[in-house]
Amino acid sequence: MTVAQACPICGNTSISSAFQVKDFSVSQETFTLKTCNNCHFLFTANAPDKHVISRYYQSDTYISHTDGKKGLFENIYQIVRKRTVAGKRKMIQHFTGKQNGALLDYGCGTGAFLQEMKLSDWKINGVEPDPGARTKAEELTGISILVPDGLTSLETNSCDAITMWHVLEHVHDLEWTLEQLKRVLKEDGKLFIAVPNNNAFDAKQYGAYWAAYDVPRHLYHFTPTTMDSLMKKYGLHVVAKKPMWFDSFYVSMLSEKYKHGKIGYLSAFIIGMLSNIKAFMQVDRCSSVIYIIAK
Repeated sequence: MTVAQACPICGNTSISSAFQVKDFSVSQETFTLKTCNNCHFLFTANAPDKHVISRYYQSDTYISHTDGKKGLFENIYQIVRKRTVAGKRKMIQHFTGKQNGALLDYGCGTGAFLQEMKLSDWKINGVEPDPGARTKAEELTGISILVPDGLTSLETNSCDAITMWHVLEHVHDLEWTLEQLKRVLKEDGKLFIAVPNNNAFDAKQYGAYWAAYDVPRHLYHFTPTTMDSLMKKYGLHVVAKKPMWFDSFYVSMLSEKYKHGKIGYLSAFIIGMLSNIKAFMQVDRCSSVIYIIAK
């Protein structure tokens, strides 16, 4: 069925309904994903606007905002996060060519990554819309964390690195936000964006049960092709891509739970491993991809 709604990337109004996805983690409501018939971008239709979306984050399972450690998922998340923040720091140092500099983490959650960069003598700034997570980030890092509108207070060409770790897919004011981030990024700076990839094997395997669709919190559903198109729209370009190997296993465990009502650990491991094997020689097939972007 073709519906009239403009594509967030190319503005084309030839849009088709793709399939429906349930919000398994919070509301149990069902949302429709739509695809652009021109650039093939996939996005969540009629998602709650930014003034009411907060209630869809009110769950103990939304651990990037809670630092929860109550169950298996929470503990796995915290263990993996502890191991990966150092890897992200090294990646940033490599691609910026700087051992320290000025960094903005947009969507900083409870501040774990900001603290890692602070301990390596980076000058840090953070943006976080969720009040609870923002408070925890401020307590951890000792700095004032901005709300999204606070981007306008940052100086032009002031950041060596800007990071968005699984954040871009949540941003309502996509055009304004990307324009602001481009403004504050130095001419030789790098923007690091990590998002799920619905072109991955695990996404195809689980279909509407794929946990990384995460409607309605995820407004957009990227592939490497649509990410390239989005960046070009704002005068940016992808210079490198890096895999996020842990994501396929974590997402597969959640997807098993959504599809079968319980976690099939063996099935999740097999699908996660197969997804990574298929992506080993082709990053574009990885469950989640980090895009390194320059002006």
